[in-house]
Amino acid sequence: MKIRYGGWLKNLIGGDAEDVVLPAGVTTVGALLDWLSSRGERYEKAFEHSSIFIVSVNWRYARQQDPVTNQDEVLLMPPIAGG
Repeated sequence: MKIRYGGWLKNLIGGDAEDVVLPAGVTTVGALLDWLSSRGERYEKAFEHSSIFIVSVNWRYARQQDPVTNQDEVLLMPPIAGG
């Protein structure tokens, strides 16, 4: 799976994209976010408020219960604020 990170996630994760192999049982967007947050301290901090992220799977908006596979491209975008 290709995961792309947008906004301030790039800084917390340390890059704008990575390739991962999903562990068994990670079959939904929600499970993906939970698994990512368990990958170490920087991921835990980055995904602390993942419920507010905009997620797309293969360029389509996705919800927590939507399926994911190793062949997908996922974009994770935190909300953007500014003025």
